[in-house]
Amino acid sequence: KVADKLKSLCKNNREEYEKFWDDIQIFIKYGCLKDESFYDKIKEYILYKDLDGKYITLTDYLEVAKDKHENKVFYVVDREQQSQYIKLFKEYGLNAVILDCTIDNNFITFLEYKEHGVRFKRIDSDLSDVLKDKDEEKDEKADEEIVNFFKEKIGDRIEKYTVESLKKEDTPAVILVSEESRRMMEMQSRFAGMDFGMNLKEEKTLVINNNNPLVKKLVSLKDNEDKKEEINVICNQIVDLALLANKELNAEELDLFIKRSNSLMSKVISL
Repeated sequence: KVADKLKSLCKNNREEYEKFWDDIQIFIKYGCLKDESFYDKIKEYILYKDLDGKYITLTDYLEVAKDKHENKVFYVVDREQQSQYIKLFKEYGLNAVILDCTIDNNFITFLEYKEHGVRFKRIDSDLSDVLKDKDEEKDEKADEEIVNFFKEKIGDRIEKYTVESLKKEDTPAVILVSEESRRMMEMQSRFAGMDFGMNLKEEKTLVINNNNPLVKKLVSLKDNEDKKEEINVICNQIVDLALLANKELNAEELDLFIKRSNSLMSKVISL
């Protein structure tokens, strides 16, 4: 009866249905988790708010996105924290859905089980297929040179590195966190105190933008011994800015970032 009522309202008075969707979504999603047959009846009437505030269905999203990232659903959990990635997506004409309901972590796992082949990726977890500059040809040797350069300056602060040609030239680098490792961390936090026999941590990747003028300048100075100290400071500052954009600096890292920022400003004043 609930499913029939919701279906009727969505079909006949979509505007009214959208008005109270945010208030009822947690109950609808919980009902789906408890009873798969309920989901099967209601799935075409489950709504998702996109980056422009428009309500769409999962089918709507997948249909529009199929040529750019087939069967991948990108999602946002915090518009403020992930604003940098939202801007990137919009620049590339890409969309994502807002999943900020307390039950959404469980619900997307359920959806992946029910909708064969569909995978949910947080907006800051994967740029490999969607945010590259498609007109740029990859220069593997040059990219490896950039990666090795940053590794030497940053050390083991970041686990993985990659180089992309992002259209947004004023962004030197962004941080990505593996969807899989994040989910494992969330699961571990839910079962605090239990020993999984693994040392779990989020797998971070530094995506270095080789279209950025600052990155180009740093690489051009890599063999300049007179600029070695300044280069090291700026490389670490780039990483901190990328982490800070995703609110991932701990207290000690934030303290170092502030000290480094003050040092850089002193250098600028002395010019």
